[in-house]
This record gives sequence, C-alpha cells and structure tokens, in this order.
Amino acid sequence: MKKRKREQQEASISFLDVISCGFGAIVLLLIIAKVGDPSAVEEIESNIVESIEQYQRALFTVRGETREIDKRLKSRREQLSELNERIARLKEKLASVSKQSAELAQSQSEEKQNLQLVMQALTEEMQRLLGPDFQQSNDLVGGIPADSDYIIFVIDTSGSMQSSAWSKVKTEMLNILDVYPEVKGLQIMNDMGQFMFNQSNSEWIPDSPEMRDLIIDKLSSWAPFSNSSPVEGIENAIKTFYQPERKISIYTLGDDFQGRSISKVVKVIDSLNIATNNEERLVRIHAIGFPVHLRPGISPNRSAIRFAALMRELSYSNGGTFIGLNGLD
Repeated sequence: MKKRKREQQEASISFLDVISCGFGAIVLLLIIAKVGDPSAVEEIESNIVESIEQYQRALFTVRGETREIDKRLKSRREQLSELNERIARLKEKLASVSKQSAELAQSQSEEKQNLQLVMQALTEEMQRLLGPDFQQSNDLVGGIPADSDYIIFVIDTSGSMQSSAWSKVKTEMLNILDVYPEVKGLQIMNDMGQFMFNQSNSEWIPDSPEMRDLIIDKLSSWAPFSNSSPVEGIENAIKTFYQPERKISIYTLGDDFQGRSISKVVKVIDSLNIATNNEERLVRIHAIGFPVHLRPGISPNRSAIRFAALMRELSYSNGGTFIGLNGLD
C-alpha cells in the first residue's frame, strides 16, 4: 500500500510576506522620520545651542543681580552696625548725663550744707572777734537805700579779685549805678585809697553816661597794689569827701580781709563816721562780697569769713547793706 505524501502547507510563504511587510514598514518609518538626515540634526543642535545660550545669558543676569543684592545687603549691614554703635554711644552718654545729674544734685546738697556751715562759722567768728559785750549800733537794713547824691567805690584790686572776679566786679558796678540813674558826683579808688583818676583825687568826677562807660572801660586795665583790706580806702573816702549836707554812699567790693583785728577796724570807722543828731552816720557804707575763696566741697577760707564778718558789721553799723554773692557767673 503506497504511502500518501503529506501535503505542504503555505504557512512559510505567509511568514515571508509578513517579514517583508515589517521591513517595509520600518523603512517607511525611517523615511518619514528622516532619521540620519544631516539637516535635521543640525537644526536640532542649533536649537539646543540657542537654548543653552539663552539659559547662560539668563544665568549671567541672575548672577549680576545676585552680586548687586549682595552689595546692597552688605551696605545695609554696615549701616545697621553703625546705627548699633551710635545707639551704644548714646546709651553711654545718657548714662554719663544721668550720673552727672546725680552728682550735681549731690553737689548742690553738699553746697547747701557747706553754706550753712559757713554761716555758722561766720556767726561764731563774729562773736569771738567782736567780744561778748559788743552791740550793733542799729537795726538791719533790708535793701540798698538809693537816697545818696554822691557815690564812692572802694574796690579790692588784689590778684585773687583780678583773676577770678573782675568780670563780675564790672557787672555789679553797673548794677549799682543803675540804682542811681543820676548823681552829683562819682569817685573810684582801690582798697588802699589810690584813685583811678589821679587828676581828680580830691574832687568829684561829674556823672554822665560817657563817664560811666569810661570808668568800666578803664577798670579792665586798672590794677594798683592791694593789701586785701578795705580799711585804708574807706578812711580816705570819708576824710577826703565828707562835707555836711552831702548824702554819700561808699560801696566796698572785695573777697577777703587780711587785717589782724575786726573790732579795731569797726571802732576806727565809728570814730570817723560819727552819728549826727538824728543818729544817721555821715556816710552810708555798703559792701558786696565776692565768693572767690568760698568753693563747693572746700573748707571756707578764713580770710573770706573775716571779710564777710567785717563788712557785714560795718554795713549794718553805718546805715548800709552787705550783700554776699552766691557765685561769680
């Protein structure tokens, strides 16, 4: 019995067709996509390079802005540091001012206590020097009487007055003259009895605004010898210029008394400036004390206390007023 041959299948042919179609599709895709086309590659590279350049330019711009911001930030930090330093300095000044204010308040309190001690020492010194039996000749005068027609200044021209109180002396002389708008005569001498104007040493100087200005101007360079004792000047003023019916006031300006005895001086002046029938003295004696030797925190100078004691008693005994200044400003 013959074997029948197996019929061949056509599957192999269909497979080749499929494979061919697949390759054809791939080729078609490659053609459509233009893979490997130099112009397409160049275009892509050009686009990429342009994008990179844009990003680089943007990066450079950002870096520049960052550096500018860093500079501004550094400047702001420096300004902030300076402000902090100024605040610290102001705080230090505030602390210093507060400390000075506290010290000033304490100094004022100490000065007040010191003045009280000066007044106590002055009273004790007067009692000791004048003696227990000494009595004042009249009651205290509250203000400066402006009833005189003739004014005599007896000025201490010592070195301490010249160096520390001369400007204040001018001011007080002007204040005194303002009390007397017009007088019949003026005269200026130092505590030793030496005259400012030698040509008129025994005559009254006529009063006028020009003469008053001349007196203050000449005072700047007037510095005769002084022994820091007003006794000679007061004696010379009374002996030289007193005449009946003349209303005379003597103003003594000084800072200390170097004499030995206060009570002796008071008795000498009392013998010269005697009281009239109506119990008024021949001349009024006023005095202004300049605190050259009375400084806060320093013990009172003995000669300054003696001057205050002497002039207070002379003023009160001779119808005048003693004024002790609080400062030299």
